[in-house]
Amino acid sequence: MNKKMKKLISKEDSFFVAGHNGMVGSAVIRSLKKKGYCSEKYSGKLFTADKKDVDLRDFKNVLKWFKKNKPRIVILAAAKVGGILANQNYPFDFISDNLRIQQNVIESAWETGCKRFMFLGSSCIYPKNSKTPIKEEELLKSKLEKTNEPYAIAKIAGIKLCEALRKQHGFDAISLMPTNLYGTNDNYDLQNSHVLPALVRKFFEAKMKRKTYITCWGTGNPTREFLHVDDLADAIIHCLEFWDPNHSDAPKNYAGEKLNYLNVGSGFEISIKDLAHEIANCINYKGKIIWDSEMPDGTFRKNLDCSRIKSLGWESKISLKNGLRMTIEEFRRNFKN
Repeated sequence: MNKKMKKLISKEDSFFVAGHNGMVGSAVIRSLKKKGYCSEKYSGKLFTADKKDVDLRDFKNVLKWFKKNKPRIVILAAAKVGGILANQNYPFDFISDNLRIQQNVIESAWETGCKRFMFLGSSCIYPKNSKTPIKEEELLKSKLEKTNEPYAIAKIAGIKLCEALRKQHGFDAISLMPTNLYGTNDNYDLQNSHVLPALVRKFFEAKMKRKTYITCWGTGNPTREFLHVDDLADAIIHCLEFWDPNHSDAPKNYAGEKLNYLNVGSGFEISIKDLAHEIANCINYKGKIIWDSEMPDGTFRKNLDCSRIKSLGWESKISLKNGLRMTIEEFRRNFKN
């Protein structure tokens, strides 16, 4: 990255973080404040909206809110999310809710003069059999993983909506594709959460109840890349500050065309089986781990190539070991039977 590049956002800007109560949204707010944004000292503002105030699935409601507040910088962290079981049980909710949220917030931001827009996708947008580490060019090359296809299709639509608005109307929308996230404010519900928080809760409760064994889903053989949500939040702010896809030095694809979406990951892979043992060690659980191979594994390998976002001067700082330690300690403090 050219160190002489000027920041594309300022401390005088007003920010809207959609999904501020969620894991990603709350981390973004922490990062913004840490970097001096949204401060009265600079006349900066932070807008948030609770579900009772603005239903992001209702276009009229969303547009009315945007016309009233007119935020300059918008970060769309609101989404319906969940693990494999939730995606299998509620496919309509995952595709319908996310399509409506994205369309409404992106279109309303554009119509009301938003200066910069950040859309957050997911690594699940990439085909099941993508070459690894996965580069941005893998998008739409082949079939998606069936277990989260509705969610992935909605996220792909969001990326393409941002691209289309940039191409046709010059709307400054950029997108990031984070790998598997964990950290503060994660969802630990055993039926609807992702693999890492589900394992944390399983092992913690097993130790509390002195269980002699734990049953985990799948074979444990697939590998995953995990990123602490605070690292993602810093990546979001960094890209809002410095990533202009139209700049001559900005990341481009193999064909030399500008990219409007980039991968975000830690660069570290671990098998689900090894992850389970890491969590067990952190919690000091001594029981046996049994793997239920009748349950789905999902994609076997899904690590991201993050060379392009690194070229902008960002990289992950929180190791999985330290991130797990922080996460388990937070879970321990907040745990309720």
